[in-house]
Amino acid sequence: MDILTPKAQKYAERYSSAVDPLLDQIAVRTMTSQPEFHMLSGHLQGKFLEIFSFILHPQNVLEIGTFVGYSALCLAKGLKREGKLHTIEISPDIATIAKSNFSRSNEAEKIILHVGNALQIIPTLNIEWDLVFIDADKPNYIEYYNMVLPRLRSGGVILADNVLFHGQVLEEPVTGKNAKAIQSFNEYVKNDESVEKVMLTIRDGLLLIRKN
Repeated sequence: MDILTPKAQKYAERYSSAVDPLLDQIAVRTMTSQPEFHMLSGHLQGKFLEIFSFILHPQNVLEIGTFVGYSALCLAKGLKREGKLHTIEISPDIATIAKSNFSRSNEAEKIILHVGNALQIIPTLNIEWDLVFIDADKPNYIEYYNMVLPRLRSGGVILADNVLFHGQVLEEPVTGKNAKAIQSFNEYVKNDESVEKVMLTIRDGLLLIRKN
């Protein structure tokens, strides 16, 4: 199920700023070489992440779920001069692709790639986060959220991807392991009074969460 129709998607892209050539190259290569190319943020979401990062102008960003590095490159554009983006990828093979993509960018020195299980890596990062992007395995979204929220500064933001999960959360009842996990996460954040939140219908849904 498409939340945003292909026609509306194309229209929105037409009236959005173009991505830079490197991101365009990464997108084309990913769509022709990766079976799970749908995991790529893409034009609209990537441009949103880039502009949002420029607005927030963060010092420290955490991304949970690197894939080929497209979203990390978008988020890194808005970092402060001495800022760093830490991104975590569980697959060594995919991490190798991301590392290669990072090396071709102007933001390469600002990006730190961690390879392994995010549940084990996050506790080792003793950093106060300004911005966190959650885009990894759906059953662990609540756990990721609870791990990063205490280390998120007041006024900091968590962005959670795929919160509409291909429209499956709109079904009654919600079925499927991942859809159920996302629905539980959405309900969990809804009931958290320590944050303000708004769900955006960009791509597969983004939940923007601001810590009070």
